Amino acid sequence: MGRTGPDTMKSAMPEDVAAAVEHCAAVIREGSRSFALAARLFDRSTMAAAVSLYGWCRHCDDRIDSVAGDVNASARRLEELRRQTAQALAGRPPDMPVFIAFQYVVSAYGIPPHYPLELLEGMAMDVRGPCHETLDDLLLYCYRVAGTVGLMMTHVMGASDEKALRHAADMGIAMQLTNIARDLIEDHERGRIYLPLSWLAEAGLPPGELAHAAQRRKLAGLTRRLLAVAEHYYRSGDAGLRYLPLRCAGAVAAARNIYASIGHRVLRREERAWDSRTYITGPNKLVLAARGLGRAAAALPRRMAHPWSAAPIRSVWRFPP
Repeated sequence: MGRTGPDTMKSAMPEDVAAAVEHCAAVIREGSRSFALAARLFDRSTMAAAVSLYGWCRHCDDRIDSVAGDVNASARRLEELRRQTAQALAGRPPDMPVFIAFQYVVSAYGIPPHYPLELLEGMAMDVRGPCHETLDDLLLYCYRVAGTVGLMMTHVMGASDEKALRHAADMGIAMQLTNIARDLIEDHERGRIYLPLSWLAEAGLPPGELAHAAQRRKLAGLTRRLLAVAEHYYRSGDAGLRYLPLRCAGAVAAARNIYASIGHRVLRREERAWDSRTYITGPNKLVLAARGLGRAAAALPRRMAHPWSAAPIRSVWRFPP
């Protein structure tokens, strides 16, 4: 299972696939400006594949979130998504744009079915129960809903060594932990608690009081702990950039900087971090993206001495390693 040629997604693309990819691109422009900015740094074929995967991920996420709180409806939606995804993976013609694009990119880049199916299993964790007892439970969840995206993208971008897989999964985990830190109160209002229950018990913070103003100091302390874990995974993700093509490394580093900056801003806001949504403004995103490109460019002398070349990806990375 390896990466195909660099023009896979743009050469001889069927009209229905091209239209489906454009549909996914519209979804990303509307739903995630940070991801859209980073994706623009990819070459044309990689960007098409990236937005195709994102379109499928976003569709699945929205289908579950739109009925959050209704366990039976969520379970039915999840089974529907599993059926549609399994059909796409089996090569049956899809009838929805997101699945048309998804099927094409999975086939074109040899993405193992294990990864999208694991992502859906991560969504199943939300459906079955909104809590995680331990940090290991939370990390498994983050791997499934975000680390798998990094793994799928590694097949799209190409890698010089299969060692890239571990780092790609870790980068996704780091970004998901950052999202969780930012949205703790919002998620609690939707009935979801992502902080490990063992941590809440240690801090003397009852799960039902997580959103109470009187508990903000404890919540801020737990968030610092969570983001310290995220930083560990960011460092691992950074170590994997050297296995990617230069342009792709720059795009990933740009996205990494934007996500990590959200975490830094949450830390600076301390107990006020959830008074309003923490976000990065457009101009600041451009600066952070430029720094990401600079991070990738700093390795240019090493890359010139050891030219990058894609290696076939034959293994499927699983969590825990």
